[in-house]
Amino acid sequence: MSPLETILRELILEDGPISLDRYMALALAHPVHGYYRTRDPLGPQGDFVTAPEISQMFGEMIGLWAVEVWRLMGAPAPVRLVELGPGRGTLMADALRAAHLAPDFLAALEVDLVEISAPLRERQRAALEKSGVRINWRNSVDETPPGPAIFVANEFFDALPVRHYVFRDGGWRERRVGLDVEGRLCFGLGEIEKAIEARGEEGDILEVGVAAARTMTRIGVRIAAQGGALLAIDYGYEQPARGETLQAVKGHRFVDPLESPGEADLTAHVDFSALARAAKGAGAAAHGPLEQGEFLTRLGLVERAAALAAANEAQRALVEAALERLAGAGGRTDMGRLFKAIAVTRRGAPPPPGFGTARDEA
Repeated sequence: MSPLETILRELILEDGPISLDRYMALALAHPVHGYYRTRDPLGPQGDFVTAPEISQMFGEMIGLWAVEVWRLMGAPAPVRLVELGPGRGTLMADALRAAHLAPDFLAALEVDLVEISAPLRERQRAALEKSGVRINWRNSVDETPPGPAIFVANEFFDALPVRHYVFRDGGWRERRVGLDVEGRLCFGLGEIEKAIEARGEEGDILEVGVAAARTMTRIGVRIAAQGGALLAIDYGYEQPARGETLQAVKGHRFVDPLESPGEADLTAHVDFSALARAAKGAGAAAHGPLEQGEFLTRLGLVERAAALAAANEAQRALVEAALERLAGAGGRTDMGRLFKAIAVTRRGAPPPPGFGTARDEA
């Protein structure tokens, strides 16, 4: 039994079953035993691999995207580059290296990393110590100082807690985490939520990303008022759908979400339509979503891969494999189709790079 499981059992015994989103929040961010507080989860020795760890090309594309967005904003100085959930700092290191092509951008720049993990902060510090840019660490988006800002969120929104509602006996009931007769963590259902008016059939599940929408609203309000943009890349779906996508990963394999809380990564697919609605409701404009492969290709990923391969023939196979994984759509591990990209800007601002033909709403 993990230390956090003991705490959760005692909490439930004292106060009763807890909501799924509270369970996820504690499992991922408990101050002492939360998953992201205690470890570096990335890489072959961790639990999962993200796009920046696959190839330098990913971060380079994001860095050049940020430079062009800054120019479209009117080149404000100072400007903040804010990464949400920056992992090992690999994306930011690659982005800043590519941004050296625009010294005026770097001169105006201050970087904020929103990170709660002490182990990952140390990895980020090591990765960025020679970047030549001032780096600040923040515990939340709200701690980021005011002013024009460009936000980058790669595989961030999928780690925010979700709620589940199950249609049972004529109404929607919230899924909760309680204890079975043997004292083990288990799922159960609460009373009918009369405020939910959606129609349903027995067994239907609504997965609601309340935390993701709340975070997007805060960022959207800031962008609308102070200027800037957001780029979010994650796996998810474009239109609302019934069903659950909650999953737990430990050691690169799927496990029971209630098994060893605090020791497995918990995620859910991102509802990009909900993110767009939240941004627009906050007074900003939403662009996309686009499939990651199409977005990166529009930014010049294929040309960058060709240049890297030509510069080092011995690495050609590795570069081509990385290109296929980042932008391909045929294999189970290809991110090009599974992942989506969405951008948020001020209303009336030019579409950011890669989103010139994407849907937008005034």
